Parts: sequence; C-alpha cells; structure tokens
Amino acid sequence: MNLGVFLPNWIGDVAMATPTLRALRTQFPGAQIVGILRPYVAEVLAGTSFLDRQLFYDPRARQAELHGWPFVRQLRAARLDTVVLLTNSWRTGMLAWFSGAARRIGYVRGGRGILLTDRLEHRRADGRYVPTPVLDDYLRLAYQLGCRPESPRIELATLPADEAAADATWRRLGLPAGRHVIALNSSGAFGSAKLWPNGYFTELARRIVCDTDSSVLVLCGPSERDIARDIVAAADHPRIVGLGEEPLSIGLTKACVRRCRLLVTTDSGPRHFAAAFDTPVITLFGPTHIAWSETHYARAVHLQQPVDCGPCQQRVCPLGHHRCMRELGVDEVYRAVRAQLANRDAHAA
Repeated sequence: MNLGVFLPNWIGDVAMATPTLRALRTQFPGAQIVGILRPYVAEVLAGTSFLDRQLFYDPRARQAELHGWPFVRQLRAARLDTVVLLTNSWRTGMLAWFSGAARRIGYVRGGRGILLTDRLEHRRADGRYVPTPVLDDYLRLAYQLGCRPESPRIELATLPADEAAADATWRRLGLPAGRHVIALNSSGAFGSAKLWPNGYFTELARRIVCDTDSSVLVLCGPSERDIARDIVAAADHPRIVGLGEEPLSIGLTKACVRRCRLLVTTDSGPRHFAAAFDTPVITLFGPTHIAWSETHYARAVHLQQPVDCGPCQQRVCPLGHHRCMRELGVDEVYRAVRAQLANRDAHAA
C-alpha cells in the first residue's frame, strides 16, 4: 500500500502528529508512507523512521515544482492508494482528490466533504468548534483506518550533527555540562499576541541565576534573534546567554531542549520538543486555548491568566492592551519554575 499523509504547516503541530504517524507505521509496517509537507517543517521529523519518502509542497514557493500542476504530477506519480489529511484546508482536500487515491480521509471543514471518502466531524456546540486536542483529532484519523489505540507520546529525534552543533554552542557560550541549564523561549510564529514581554523574561532569567545553580539559555528562531539579544543584554549576567548570534536550525533547538533541566516557553513549537525528550516544561499561554494544543505530557505545567476577552485566538491583540500576557506576572512564573525544579529533583531521585 502507498499511504500519503498531508502533514500540518506548523512546527508544533508536526510534533503533535507523531503519535498518528507511529500508529500508521505500526498498523501498516509494509506500506510506503509518503509525507506531504512544507519544506521548513521537514527537520522536525529528522532522525525518525515514520516516513519512507517526503514530497515537499508550498503554494507560496518560487520553485514551480512545489505547487500547482508540477506538484500534482509528482503526487500522482506516487500512486497513492490512501491519503490521510491532518490539514483542514480546501486546497489540500483538492490535492488529495487530484492525487488519484481511492480513499481520502479527513475532517469536513469549509465545504470540502465532497472531496473526501471518509468524512470525520470536529465536535461542535452552539455552532462553534469545541476546543479539543489536535493531537487526539489526528489520532482519530488513524483509527478511521483501523489503527489500534496509540499512546499520545510525542516522539522526535536528534541527528549526530544536531548534537555536535549543540556541543559547539555549549562551548562557545560557556554553558555547564549536565542538566544545569534552564532554557527560555520567547517565540510565536502565530503572531505577537503569544509573546510574553521581554522585560518579564529578563527578570525571570535574573531570578533563576541568582537563586539557583542553573545557567540560562535564551532560545530563538531566525525571526526572534533580536528578542533573544535584547533579553540577554538587559539581563547583563555572565550565566545568561542566548542563541541570538548562533547558527540556527530546528535540529539545534531540539538538541538544546533535550539537554536542558527545564524549558519555560510561550505556546510555540519548541514546547513540544520538551515532551518528546522528557524535559519538564512550563508553557505561558495568552490568546490561545490550552485545550487545542494539550499533549497529555505529565511533566508539563500550563499557565494562563484569565481575562474577560480571552482566549481570543487572535494573532495580534485586537484591543491593544495584551492583558492576557502582561497580567501573567514574573512572580507566578517563577513559583512554577521552583516547583518544577523540585519535582525534577524528586523524579531524578
């Protein structure tokens, strides 16, 4: 069987898709599983064995082969028997139909039900979708294919090159060996509404290095270099360093999270790396509903300040005050840090 899987477009969502990929691989060990995905998320799955082949798709790419009819020709050449759509767009529904696959499994959204052979419905109440973990929704698609119940455990890997890059970063930044580093991550490709104020991260970093034996590493993606630089510069402490000047990659971020004592992060992709590598994590939620990205990870703590206007699911605060993140204070987050460190010490013992 040739089985195609349309993967999500976000780093964190691809990580949350790994239980579904594992379920498909377990149920169909002899199948050729073809991942259809954006090029920039491929590195999330590097080192895993879920996919036999990858087809890169990007409707905004300059390369002609990544979209339109050139891509459809590649899709049809794969001779897919079945397609599973973890995406919800009309466009990917059309691509699944054009692929020629006899069976097309996905959720009915935006009128695309006519393009599917197996139509699943998201839970709704009063005309609105009920927030449910997308990780569980992905697994429902695998169960529709007859897969056995699967653990929700996120599964990722690092490559030797990723670990070597992390080793070099540790040396350049003077970080201690062992689990003596706490990572902070302020990022949110979704939009600025997810960001915790830089000054709050700066104060949190100072408290950590003054009150514990841990150093602090500020993570970042390519578009958040200035955020990381600002936090490190404002903290002005030798044990607070960042990736702002480092060569960046998803693999490096995975390797950094894997070897850290704790991760404090906004609701963004790297929080799901923590679940994959059994690193305790504190996630700071603002405009997004916790239930959508719940991973059932036992060593995760979710913090969210209740406000009458949220969670609004907006990329930018529509009211301009950003209360959901500004009212989540450093004191509350630092208490969670201390509790997580105590839990980790107890877990290690």
